[in-house]
Amino acid sequence: GRVPWIETSYHGVITENMDTVLLDPPLVALDKDAPVPYAGEICAFKIHGQEAPFEAEVLNRTSGEGVLRARGPVDCEQQKEYTFIIQAYDCGAGPNGAGWKKSHKAVVHVQVDDVNEFSPVFREPVYRATVTEGKIYDSILQVEAWDQDCSPQYSQICNYEIVTQDTPFAIDRNGNIRNTERLSFDKQQHYKIMVTAYDCGQKRATESVPVHIDVKPVCKPGWQGWNKRVDYEPGTGSKQLFPKMHLETCDGPLSSVRAMVELQTSHIGKGCDRETYSEKSLQKLCGAASGSTDLLPAPSASTNWTASLLTDSGRDSDLIFRFDGRQAANIPERVVPQNLTDQFTIATWMKHGPSPGLRAEKETLLCNSDKTEMNRHHYSLYVHNCRLVFLLRRDFTQMDTFRPAEFHWKLEQICDKEWHYYVINVEFPAVTLFVDGVTYEPYLVTDDWPIHPSQIDVQLTVGACWQGEGKVNVTTPRFTQYFRGSLSGLTIRPGKIETQKVISCLQACKEGLDINSLESLGKGIKFHFNPAQSVLVMEGDDLESINTAMAKVSYINSRQFPTPGLRRLRVTTTVQCFGEDTCISIPDIKAVVMVLPPSEPRITIAGVERVTWPAAELRTATGVTLFKDIRIISTVTKSDNAFIFTRMESGVLEVMHNLDYCDVLVIGEELNPEHESLEIHHSSLLGKHLDATNSTSGISIYGVDSMAHYEQAIRQVRYHNWRPAGLSERKFRLSCSELNGRYTSNEFNLEVRILHSSEAVEHVNHLAVQSQYMRPVHHPLVVHTVNSDHIAGTPPAATVVIVMCIATLVAIVVLGIYRIHTTHQEGTKGDEDGGKEPEMDWDDSTLTITVNPMEVRH
Repeated sequence: GRVPWIETSYHGVITENMDTVLLDPPLVALDKDAPVPYAGEICAFKIHGQEAPFEAEVLNRTSGEGVLRARGPVDCEQQKEYTFIIQAYDCGAGPNGAGWKKSHKAVVHVQVDDVNEFSPVFREPVYRATVTEGKIYDSILQVEAWDQDCSPQYSQICNYEIVTQDTPFAIDRNGNIRNTERLSFDKQQHYKIMVTAYDCGQKRATESVPVHIDVKPVCKPGWQGWNKRVDYEPGTGSKQLFPKMHLETCDGPLSSVRAMVELQTSHIGKGCDRETYSEKSLQKLCGAASGSTDLLPAPSASTNWTASLLTDSGRDSDLIFRFDGRQAANIPERVVPQNLTDQFTIATWMKHGPSPGLRAEKETLLCNSDKTEMNRHHYSLYVHNCRLVFLLRRDFTQMDTFRPAEFHWKLEQICDKEWHYYVINVEFPAVTLFVDGVTYEPYLVTDDWPIHPSQIDVQLTVGACWQGEGKVNVTTPRFTQYFRGSLSGLTIRPGKIETQKVISCLQACKEGLDINSLESLGKGIKFHFNPAQSVLVMEGDDLESINTAMAKVSYINSRQFPTPGLRRLRVTTTVQCFGEDTCISIPDIKAVVMVLPPSEPRITIAGVERVTWPAAELRTATGVTLFKDIRIISTVTKSDNAFIFTRMESGVLEVMHNLDYCDVLVIGEELNPEHESLEIHHSSLLGKHLDATNSTSGISIYGVDSMAHYEQAIRQVRYHNWRPAGLSERKFRLSCSELNGRYTSNEFNLEVRILHSSEAVEHVNHLAVQSQYMRPVHHPLVVHTVNSDHIAGTPPAATVVIVMCIATLVAIVVLGIYRIHTTHQEGTKGDEDGGKEPEMDWDDSTLTITVNPMEVRH
C-alpha cells in the first residue's frame, strides 16, 4: 500500500496556560489506500525533536483529522515559540498495528500567545532630583517602569501618570518629568510626587513610586549656615560665633578672600565692658604710681563739687558725666594738686562729637585760670574744631624766653562720638598724647612768653573755663567756653608720667573677639586684631581655610558681672578673582551677641551690732577694735554660672569675688581730731592690694581685692578716744561695694557703748540676769553664748544649767569684775591679727563672758 500524506509545514498558535494549539492549515492526514480497511485509516501522529511539550491525537481514523495539544501549562515568559517534526501513521494491513506506514516529516512551528498577567514595576524604589528656582526644565528627570510579560503589547509601558493632585509638574509617555511653572525656594523648598505606569494592555503598576524634587535657591554668593543671634552666658569663657558658617561663591574662581569681623560695643559704658572699678582702684590694679587726683569722683559728702553735674547713670557702673554746654564744676582748693612740676600726667575718658555752629567755640575739659582780677589761663585742655589743644603757660623765671606753650593734635577720634582714653604726658618741653594706648606727637606747637608772677589765686575748673575780671565788659567772674560731650575718670598726677604699660591696662577691654586655638588656623591664613580686639581681619587664598578660620572666631567677656544686652556684629567680605579686582560681591552679615544677665551677687556684712567697752580701754595706745568678728559674704541665687564658689545651700551659691572699697562712716557728730581718731595700721594692709584714707568723717579702705582681705583689714580698724568722759556711745556704719557701687552691701550699723567705771558692776549684774540663752558649758565656769539668731528655742538642758548658773554667776561676777577691770587697765597690746586681746562684747541677745577666778592668765 501507499504512505499517508500530510502538509509539509504547519503554523500553530497557543495562548499561554491553554492546552489546544490552533493549527494552520488544520491537521489532517490522507491515506491513498482508502477505502482499504485498516490500511486506509490513520492510526497515529508522532512528534519528534526538542522535547516539545506537545502531543498530537487522532480525532477520526477514517477522515484523518487530528488535534495538537499541550502536555502541560505553556508559559510564554519561559518560551515564546516551538519548532518540531510531526509524522502520520496509517494502520497498516491488520488491526494489530503491524506494518504501519508513515508519512513524510512535516515541520510544525508553534507560537505561544501572551496573556497580560504582570503589572508594570519601577526600576528604582525612589527617584530624586534638584532644580534651581525660577527655571523651566524640559526634563527634570526620567522615571522608568518595566513589565515581565513576554509580548510587546503587554510588556511595553504605554503611559505614565502623576497620581499626586495639584502639583506644578507633568510627565510624558516616556517618563520624563518637567515643571509646568517656575518654582520658588521661598514658597516651597521640597516636593514629593507619586507616579504610576500602565502597560499597553492598560494594566497599572500595583505600587506608585515616590519622586522627591528639591528646589534650591538661585546661587547667590554669600555666607551660609550662621545664626542671627548668639547667646552668651556670663562666666563661660570663649564662645564660637559662627561654628557652622561657610562661604558660597557659586563656583566663582577666587584667588583670595578677606573677611573683617567687627564687634560693636560703643553703646556700653565707656565703649566696651571694662572692669569698671573706681578710677583709684583701677590705678592700683594696673600698678600706676599713686598720688593722682580724681577730678570727677562720684558725688558724696566730701566730694560735693560733682553733685550738680549731669551723670549718665543708666550705663552699668561706669560713672559718666555728661556736659551739654551749660555745666561746669569748680574744684575745691584742698583737692587741687599744687605742685605741678616739669613732669605730670592728665588722663581722661572722652566721648565727643563735632561742635555745633559755624564758628565753633573752644570747648574746655580742664582749665586752670586766675580766680580774680585777671583772665590768664595757666594750663588748660580744650577741644577746638575737632582738634585737641593743651595749653601750658610757664611762670616767669630768670630766663624770660619764648617757650612752647600750645600743643595741637588733629585726630579723627576727637569728633567720632565714640569713647576714647586720652593721656597727656608732660615732660616739659615735650608733651605726648596717648589715645587708646597709641602715641601721637603734636602736629603744631606754638610758643608764648611765660606768665609774669602775681599773687592772684587760681581756680581749677572742669567743663568750662573760669573767667576772672579784666576782660572788656566782664564785670563779674563767670564760666565760659563750655564743653559739650561726656567725660569720665578725669585725673591729674603731679611729678610723674605714666608708662605705656599702665596706660594700656587702664583702658583694656574685658570683652572682645577671640580666636579659638590659633595653632589650628591653617598656614594660609593671615589675621590681625585692632588693639581693643573689637575688629578682626582675616585673609586666606582658599575657601576651605577661610571657612575653617571663621568657625573659630569667638566672643569672650572675662568680667564676672558683665553688662547684659546686645553687642552687634558685622562681617564684611571681599573676594578677589584671578586677574580681576573684585569679582563676586558678598553681602555683609549682621548678627548680635546677646549677653545674658549675670547672677547678681548679694553682699552681706554680718557681725555683732552692739559692743560695750570700758572707757579706760579707749584711752590705751592701741585703742579698741570695732569690727572684731565681722563677716562679709556674697551669694547668688542662680547656680548655673561657672563661678568659683565655696559652698552651696538650698540653691544659694556663695560667690568669691572682689570688692573695691569699704567705708566706715561716723554717724552723728564728726570725730574731734583733738582727742578722737579712727585708724588702721599700715601693716594691716601689707601684702594686700589695699590702701586707706581717713578723715574726721570716717575711714575708707579701697583697692580691688578679695572679700577675705577686706575682712582682715576691717577687723583691724581701731577707735581711740583719749577723753571719753561724758560720751556714752559712738555709732559707726560700714558698707562695701563691688564694681564702683554697682553692687553694694547692706549698711551694717555698729553701736559702741562706753562704760564708765562707776556703772560697771551694776551693768554686768543687770546683763547677767537678762541674758536668756546659754549653752551647756564644757570648761569649768566658762560660759559661751551663741547669737540668738541660730537658736530656735531654749533646749531643756540649757534651762537647768541657766538656773544653776545664775546663782554661781552672781557671786563670780563680783569677783570677776575686779579682775576684768584690772586686766583692761593693763592695756595689753593685741597682736595685729586680732589675736588674744582683752575683750568685752555685750549685747542684749549675745553674752560672751569668760570669767574664771581660778584660771591662770595666759
